[in-house]
Order: sequence, then structure tokens, then C-alpha cells
Amino acid sequence: MVKAAVFLLALLLGACQPAETDVIVFAVATPPGVLDPRLASDAASERINNLLYESLVALDDNGRAQPGMSTWQRITPTHYRLTLRPQRARFWNNRLPGPGDVVATYRSLLDSALGSPHTGALAHIESVTTAGEDAVDFHLIRPDPAFPTRLTIGIVPAEALQGRNLSREPLGSGSFVFVAWREDGGLLLERRRDGQRIAVVPVADPTMRTLKLIRGEAQLLQNDLPSELYRYLAGRPGLSLDEHAGTTFAYLGFNLADPILANPDVRLAIAHAIDRQAIIEHLFGGRAEPAESVLRPQHWAGSDDLEAHRYDPELARDYLRRAGYDAAKPLQLSYKTSTDAFRLRIAHVLQSQLEDIGIRLKIASYDWGTFFGDIKNGSFQMYGLAWVGVNTPDILRYAFHSDSTPPGGANRGRYASSEVDALIERAEVADPDEASALYAEVQRRVHRDLVYVPLWYESNVVASRGLSGYRPTYDGSYLALNAVSISND
Repeated sequence: MVKAAVFLLALLLGACQPAETDVIVFAVATPPGVLDPRLASDAASERINNLLYESLVALDDNGRAQPGMSTWQRITPTHYRLTLRPQRARFWNNRLPGPGDVVATYRSLLDSALGSPHTGALAHIESVTTAGEDAVDFHLIRPDPAFPTRLTIGIVPAEALQGRNLSREPLGSGSFVFVAWREDGGLLLERRRDGQRIAVVPVADPTMRTLKLIRGEAQLLQNDLPSELYRYLAGRPGLSLDEHAGTTFAYLGFNLADPILANPDVRLAIAHAIDRQAIIEHLFGGRAEPAESVLRPQHWAGSDDLEAHRYDPELARDYLRRAGYDAAKPLQLSYKTSTDAFRLRIAHVLQSQLEDIGIRLKIASYDWGTFFGDIKNGSFQMYGLAWVGVNTPDILRYAFHSDSTPPGGANRGRYASSEVDALIERAEVADPDEASALYAEVQRRVHRDLVYVPLWYESNVVASRGLSGYRPTYDGSYLALNAVSISND
């Protein structure tokens, strides 16, 4: 595989088409599809939205609330006042965002007609109203000590909420402005402070992304490259590589409404058939860590006592026999993934490992939009995805509460547990110490019920040429684009 990738690069390194010198070309595996922060739920879209929109509250690496465009005050357990900061950024038309924009944004999020995936986490908002020239009052149905951490959705100008498709024509007050969509499905952004333009260019094939970097047709890559290509780039003059441990949590998802996968013995067979460490070593080149939960153990709401479903093919076969399958009655399952070449490689390794215990896995790959749409609609048996940029325990409600099935959340496997629902609801109104213990118990129960097979936390790796100032972040965001510049060296 290494030789094949390197040989292909050698063949393709012919005629060079240099990139525009005044535009930084950022080649990505998956383009953003939804540039409306109220509707976006995929990683590619949310990363771009964080550049285009400013939110009321920001989060640090440990998931703690920090001032964004506002500060906050808890007046009562069910009443928060958000005060807009004087130094907040202006909208594209130089208008200062005001309380009316905040109210309009959050009222639209609470409107079921919008179909926002974020509605579930905000459903306990009873009302949102202006409170003077620079303040907004949020009244809640129930106490929520962590409420500020939920206010991280970008603020949209009120006048843009009617008659404008923000997914295609985004308007915000972020550090970048949208310039245009590209013919290749990418987009052109412009940094507000200095006019530096960034072209976000989709290149699905990792070898082609690598080639573009080597030939100077792109200046920046981040993640989604197999290990042999990272090794190849590391030996090239004029290129820089940087790495940071990450929070991107990869998992194998189950449709628990499927009669076959509803059987826990089948899920246990699959979990014990997967050799995660081998995949990490051979496909990631060691740039990942085995994971047991969506939240890292070091997170304030994480759990550090989850026992891994160890790789054990014999135990996996035993579970499969308990479920009623053997050589005379083989189990056949389907696995959906995107057309991204690296994700397809992972899928084929999983296919081989499951074949070893007697499970025939059919791989179905689709373009990102079709694939993600099928997952949200429940049209799958198994799938592979990753949670990106997770930094609050809200993810536990969003992914596992029975009220969070799409479109109101991302409980894509249709998991339902009254005990887990109750734990989440208790944690949401508890003080931080109690909440930490309750959230840890949620993760223990999800792990016990094997709602998904946890795989690994992917490191964030950046390859660049001719740039300075771009450093990978813990959560894999693109916020380092605020500091990147073309090097004069």
C-alpha cells in the first residue's frame, strides 16, 4: 500500500499548476454543506461556521464556558441575562449585532418548523427577550447550571432569517466573510482583519490532496490522510508537519431498531472482532488513541473506568453462536460510509476483521450528502462516523437521550433507556461535582449497553507549505486560520 501510494504520486508529479500567490488553498476531504449555524451538525460545516459567525459563549479545551460576544449573569436558577460586549465584531454590513439578533436567532432555533438538530439541547428555554440596549434575558423551564455552555451557536442577523437561504449565502459577524462558492463545490472566504483569502477546496482522494500540496496547488492539509502519505510528506523539503492530540471520536454505529442488531450478542461479537490497535498502528501510523467514550477520560464530565471490549476473535465467535449464527447460517450485515478514500480503507479492514469471525459485511459508500442523509433518516444497519470538536457533556443528551432522535438530535441509533434519560436530566440541573458523577454513570451505561463500538480518538495532523502561524488544535477546528499567513521565507 505504501509503495502503491508513493508510486502513484511519482507518476502524477508532472506538470504543475501553481496556486494563486495571494490565496491560501486549503484542501479538505469533505466540503461544508450547511453554512447556517442553526442547521449544521456535520463537522465540516460546523468548522466553517465557527469562522463565519460569532457566538454568545465560547468554550475552552475542557468544555468550560468563556465569554464570546457576551458575558452572563445568573439572576435566578431559571433566569440568565446575557450582556453583549462592547468590543464584539460587526456584521458584514458594518452593523453591530444587537439583542434583537440574539432573540431572533434563538427563537428560530426553538421553532420546530426549522428542524434544527440543536433544538433538543435548548428545549428547556421558556422565553428569550430583549432586556435593554445590550442585553437579552433567557428564562428557563427548569434550573440549568451549565446553561451558558449551550449558547455556542452563531448569531444570525434578524433580517436574514426571512427569505434568505443562509446555507448558501451565510451572513455573520465572525472573523471571516463568505465571498463565493467555487465551481468545484468549495468556497472562498476572506479574513476580515486583513483581507487574506482562503480557498476551501474539496479533494476527496487523499493521494490527490497530497499531490496538490507537493506541487504547490494547495498550501494546507489537515487530517484524513493515511499514515504512508504522512511519512512521505515528512521527507519532502519545503513542507512542514505538525501534530496535536485530539478529541475527534470515531465509532461504529448500530441501528438498534434493526432486529438483528437489537440483539446484544451480535453487537458484542462485532465489538470483540475489531482489532483497534492494529488499525491505529497500520492505518493511522500511531496517530490515534483507543477510546471508550465520546468524552475523553480527562474531561471534567468524562469517565476513566470504562473497560475496553478487547480484541478476542474466539470470544466474538462465541457471542455469534449464542445469537444463532454459524458457518451453516452466516450473518450478513451492511455498513455505510462516505466515499472518502481513507474511510473506505478503514471500512475494508473492518470487513476483513469481521469476516474472520464469520460475519459477511457489505460495504456501501456514498457521497457525503447522501451518506449523512441516510444516517439521519435511520436508513442503515451499521455505519462509521466520528464526533468532532466535542467539548461539553451536552453531547450525551444530543446522542443518547430518547428524545434526541433526528431531526431533534443525533441519537441516530434510536437508543432508548429511561434510566439513561433520567441520569442525563438529573445531571443537567445538578451542581458541577454531582453532574460530573452523573455524566460518568451515563457513559458507563451506554458502554454497557454497547450503543456503538467506540474506536479511537484521532490526532490532528497538519501539513503545509509556505505558511506560518497555523497550529492544529485539540478539537480539530479551523480557528488557526485566524493566525495563518503566507511565509516570506
